[in-house]
Amino acid sequence: MDQKRPLSSIIREVCDGWSLSGAEQFALRYADGPQLYITEQSRGDIKNGTILRLTVMLFDSQQARAARQLLERIQSHSIDARLEALKELAKLSADPTFAAEYINMEGLILFMLAFTLTAFLELMDHGIVSWDLISISFIKQIAGYVNQPMVDVSILQRSLAILESMVLNSHSLYHRVAQEITVGQLIGHLQVSNQEIQTYAIALINALFLKAPEDRRQVGRCHVIRGNRPIKAEMAHQLYVLQVLTFNLLEERMMTKMDPNDQAQRDIIFELRRIAFDGESDPTGTEKRKATYTKDYKMLGFTNHVNPAMDFTQTPPGMLALDNMLYLAKVHQDTYIRIVLENSSREDKHECPFGRCAIELTRTLCEILQVGELPNEGCNDYHPMFFTHDRAWEEFFCVCIQLLNKTWKEMRATSEDFNKVMQVVREQITRALAMKPSSIDQLKNKLRGLNYSEILRLRQSERMSQDDLHSPPIIELRERILPEILELIKQQRLNRLCEGSCFRKLGNRRRQEKFWFCRLSLNHKVLHYGDLDESPQGEVPFELLSDKIPVSDIKSVLTGKDCPHMKEKSALKQNKEVLELAFSVLYDPDETLNFVAPNKYEYCIWTDGLCALLGREMGSDLTRSDLDTLISMEMKLRLLDLENITIPEAPPPVPKEPSSYNFTYNYS
Repeated sequence: MDQKRPLSSIIREVCDGWSLSGAEQFALRYADGPQLYITEQSRGDIKNGTILRLTVMLFDSQQARAARQLLERIQSHSIDARLEALKELAKLSADPTFAAEYINMEGLILFMLAFTLTAFLELMDHGIVSWDLISISFIKQIAGYVNQPMVDVSILQRSLAILESMVLNSHSLYHRVAQEITVGQLIGHLQVSNQEIQTYAIALINALFLKAPEDRRQVGRCHVIRGNRPIKAEMAHQLYVLQVLTFNLLEERMMTKMDPNDQAQRDIIFELRRIAFDGESDPTGTEKRKATYTKDYKMLGFTNHVNPAMDFTQTPPGMLALDNMLYLAKVHQDTYIRIVLENSSREDKHECPFGRCAIELTRTLCEILQVGELPNEGCNDYHPMFFTHDRAWEEFFCVCIQLLNKTWKEMRATSEDFNKVMQVVREQITRALAMKPSSIDQLKNKLRGLNYSEILRLRQSERMSQDDLHSPPIIELRERILPEILELIKQQRLNRLCEGSCFRKLGNRRRQEKFWFCRLSLNHKVLHYGDLDESPQGEVPFELLSDKIPVSDIKSVLTGKDCPHMKEKSALKQNKEVLELAFSVLYDPDETLNFVAPNKYEYCIWTDGLCALLGREMGSDLTRSDLDTLISMEMKLRLLDLENITIPEAPPPVPKEPSSYNFTYNYS
């Protein structure tokens, strides 16, 4: 098939070979897989070895005729005929030409069942029509499927997906969807055992939150994670987004300064003092003398003893710190009173200032959990314990303030050691969260094993291999080793390119995923690549990769925003995550091969390997990490015989020449 000839000429030649008249009535389509028609726009996607079928339906007027016939069959009184037509519609909707013809006939109003909902998603994904054209009655109908107690699972799943797309793709549709669906109604779908339904329900909750005005934002708190079922990647991402959005609800309080003149806010501080020292409110309504209050505020650990409200004027953490303190005092009153009274009985220099610690701890927790930051696309880093308690943030603070008080005692700290204690506590919390505890109780157990002594042991163990060796002899040895280590890393990168990697094609996440594979020839002279039907389990033979690029034709390697596929509007969701994984190979004549790596490791391997092929510096984070590790190991091996021997900063001085050389001994 000569791709340089017009498609109509090729079809006419095929018809002539089979003595078929009326070549204009015929078209070519794929014989296997989605049987899409070959058009002038899509003919470039044909691969060698593809089987094509000659059919009597063209892609313009005949597509319109097929759409009209299918629409008539969908309106048929026969249920069986309707079902078969809807199944065919779900398949044909993947063809953009057919989709345009069908939409022009106003076929969207007939979508009521699972197959129609699937077809609707496929049709809208082409972007031919705007989501704003969707009618209110259609929104109510789809929302009705979500609110029905015994709706079919497949219909419910697609209905949730459609509502999410409406909210994300149209600001006006958000208000209409929000009138029909509330977060409270969606929480019921999180209690089911079907993880797909849970995933779509959480995705819709997240979409409603992102589009909602700030004063109406809410996120449902519920026990999403049940049992020990493995969490799929898409579910993990939606849980991560839900976690971020939940924490972002704290941002307003975190950035709100306390007004020293606001009596309601000052009453909260009075309540903290009362719970700690009075037990019950004064029935007579009389106030203690100001001097007594000042003494109490000092015992509570506020920096400003006269007017503690001034301690909450810095943002972050603002009023959020006061909220946390009040929760501890009311819900865990015994713990609160014990912490305050225990420290008030210590010597002044060893007391742990509760107020100051609570404020600084709240700021630290906000930094660790990145309160106020938007979620990253593709990130799955969620903490299961925050989905198992209705007041997870407040309980997390209560656990951490007790940890801080315990660590203060273990370190025998004084007020001058405040920052050191906070650094240790931050490390304890960070290490515990990295273990992914599934509940608040598990978090307590993890923190119990990370006492101050254990932190010191871990620090010492990690530093043992990271001693600062800055003496000139060591620096000189390092410089001599560096070239051979770089060559070793270069060979490893090239070997990985020879093994090859599988890449996903950019597209809508609800469609069937498509893959392609790329690998370097064993002689490092050619890049081989080609499309795959599914992700391979191992290496793909060169014979299955139909396309290739000579390495000698490669001009440069582009990354991030410089890549052509990151500049196009059709690149969809060009978020930070995708930009960090994108790279392109620019080769003669002004052509590009575009990649989006599956993860950061593969991105570093391929960008390093391609740079090595071009004789350029490998500058990825992975190369720097590997370089440090390998050089450190090699240095230790070469210095093994000098262990426990002090290496001088400078070589020993050369002794003066002797006055004479008459000091030889004649053994004969």
